[in-house]
Amino acid sequence: MAKDPPMVCSIDPQEFRRVLGYFATGVAIVTTRLGEDLHGITVNSFASVSLDPPFVLICIDRSARAHSYLTQSGVFAVNILRRDQEDLSRYFADPSRPEGKVGFQGIPYTEKVTGSPIFEGCLAFLDCRIVATYPGGDHTIFLGQVEALGVLQEGDPLLFYRSQYRSLGR
Repeated sequence: MAKDPPMVCSIDPQEFRRVLGYFATGVAIVTTRLGEDLHGITVNSFASVSLDPPFVLICIDRSARAHSYLTQSGVFAVNILRRDQEDLSRYFADPSRPEGKVGFQGIPYTEKVTGSPIFEGCLAFLDCRIVATYPGGDHTIFLGQVEALGVLQEGDPLLFYRSQYRSLGR
């Protein structure tokens, strides 16, 4: 019988981050709506979980502003970015950007089922309702059931590898 892993960890967080940097990830912006207030955050901790029912997960740092918005709203949209949307990714990664609707000025978006902003021009989106949360160290894992989804345009994805934005080599 396997033993539970020890709770004390001797792995250096900076080395852990450096090693994980060798795994290329896609880049997305998770958005949510809480009443009339909007919020968004750039993420690369996003994954599909199940086809039936259609579940995805996102992992959000508990200290991020987005965490309380997501916890209270119970909904989110995942906006999968095109390779030419690095500026949008950087903007939503900046914790000093304006909050609420002001932070979305000049960014065209639509809404589907949950009311979470879906950016016009992104590659694809998934509009989700949070069905469960799980502790994940300094993050919370949000499990979302997909309520609406779509491909908005064809193109190459924005990627993140070894702490830099990248695109597919052709």
